[in-house]
Amino acid sequence: MIVDLAKFPSFTEKAKHFASAHRISCILDSNAYADAYSKFELTIAIGAADLIEAKNFDEVASFVSQHQNKWVFGGFSYDLKNSLENLRSLNPDYVQFPEAFFFVPQHLLIFKNDVAEIVSDNAETLFNSINNLTLDSRTIHESVEVKQRFDKATYINTVNQIKAEIARGNIYESNFCMEFYAEGANISPYRVYQKLNQASPTPFSAFLSWNDNYLLCASPERFVAKRAKKLISQPIKGTIKRGLNEQEDLELALRLQNSVKEQQENVMIVDLVRNDLTRSAQRGTVQVEELFGVYRFKQVQHLISTITCIKNPQLTNIEVIKNIFPMGSMTGAPKIKAMELMDHFEKTKRGMYSGAFGYFSPDGDFDFNVVIRSILYNRTNRYLSFQVGSAITFYAQAQQEYEECLLKAKAILEVLT
Repeated sequence: MIVDLAKFPSFTEKAKHFASAHRISCILDSNAYADAYSKFELTIAIGAADLIEAKNFDEVASFVSQHQNKWVFGGFSYDLKNSLENLRSLNPDYVQFPEAFFFVPQHLLIFKNDVAEIVSDNAETLFNSINNLTLDSRTIHESVEVKQRFDKATYINTVNQIKAEIARGNIYESNFCMEFYAEGANISPYRVYQKLNQASPTPFSAFLSWNDNYLLCASPERFVAKRAKKLISQPIKGTIKRGLNEQEDLELALRLQNSVKEQQENVMIVDLVRNDLTRSAQRGTVQVEELFGVYRFKQVQHLISTITCIKNPQLTNIEVIKNIFPMGSMTGAPKIKAMELMDHFEKTKRGMYSGAFGYFSPDGDFDFNVVIRSILYNRTNRYLSFQVGSAITFYAQAQQEYEECLLKAKAILEVLT
């Protein structure tokens, strides 16, 4: 069923509200950031015709294989790394998302070019249910008391310990993360997501309801996508604030693009991603399509590089993702040692933070983001969490890294407090 959005101008917002009330649902919103690899502007998946909670990639592979030619939505927790390498995550996990979770939706809405396609056995009934919905226009101010897992002095001391590991030659870059959290938090997840998406609209924004676990995501980063025979990864490394006007924006962008430190961070991860993609590529096809591209978002500007290859046809989509998981921008290099050390220095399990959320489509494509700039919420125990991180290299200044973390946390803190 096709819906002309010009005739039903409130249908999009009603559909989001309708989906958010279901125990299993998700919203993927590009916020009008279209690129060469975009498949839709917005998609909404509602209800589960089938689902899985998995502890490893093999279980996910079996589920996806059972549902070929269907849309499948879901996510991979960062801590699936422990099923791939000899690693452990002994830090506490207060949010308690599954290690991996996927579902085949009962109803699907795909928005593109001012129309919405409803894919459902009961498309007309679904349309009427959504269209007859009355939106609640009341403004509700939700505030929680946010605490930091690291105070400033402890953070700076820890960064200096990581730099000592770099000086010893154990690693040459890491992504060190710290948690902000609230206990006893009583929020309306979709309303908070709305505020977050307004404060920080990004191309890989997502809302997920998975029973009593919620992901409210404002991610600007693509982990990996497949389009026909092509694989695409777009790691972010390099961050600077937005300017107060166009001239200041341009000056800051040039400073970011010409920063030796930021270039070092970015190129290290580009090399890591190139190496990871080689495991899934036809020989000789890995290339850097763009290096050090400056991209503006509402809160920050980022350096983003694009690495592509032609997929080895003998590999399944799950094998491709498994070969490059977790994403290099959130680990560091060498990858395994960096992950091991961050488990030691960080104080909480990452869980879905720095994992990936996205979809497999019926045509054999897929697209997954990097779960950053995101709120994780467990409604059962009323625990709310978000984490931020930055790249630590030999030349990193702990004070500046701390300030970068606060800059990345700014939009979420404003939404919550």
